[in-house]
Amino acid sequence: MSTRTEGDSTALLVVDVQNDVMAEAWQRGAVIGRIADLVARARAESVPVVWVQHSDPGMPMGSDEWQIVDELQPRGDEARVQKKHGDAFEGTDLEAVLSDLHVGRLVVAGAETDACIRSTIHGAFARGYDTILVGDAHTSGDKTEWGAPTPEAVAAHTNLYWGFQSAPGKAAGVSDAADVVLSP
Repeated sequence: MSTRTEGDSTALLVVDVQNDVMAEAWQRGAVIGRIADLVARARAESVPVVWVQHSDPGMPMGSDEWQIVDELQPRGDEARVQKKHGDAFEGTDLEAVLSDLHVGRLVVAGAETDACIRSTIHGAFARGYDTILVGDAHTSGDKTEWGAPTPEAVAAHTNLYWGFQSAPGKAAGVSDAADVVLSP
């Protein structure tokens, strides 16, 4: 289905599940648990897991805040992509990593829904990747004091509109973690 010609395999893309990002995330434990289950399934099915980590002045590379949460442990043979922008493709080697893995389809989970997840799923889709959002494995912190909807509403809205995303020759969709097909 993907318009990409470089590959037809799938990768699990785990975005910004870092100590600082997840510290006060909505449904933190449940989301991390679902991501851990997805990672275990991907490894069992020989589906590549690609880890994305954001850095900025408040979360500098190498700091405790920047580290992936203790509940999730990337393996040494799994790709790690460092980013400074919302979209994990911008200014990174993510496309090269995915090309080397012959990936044309992404299953995306992580944080934060209203920033890096949305930017990355749109970035992936615009670049020709079939893009599945794991509907119950993304989260964000509460930004209601700045006028944003609740994290639950942000997740629900993102799942709603991504479920209707379409373009010629590409597939998008939303699937709960338990129903995700990693190796179609």
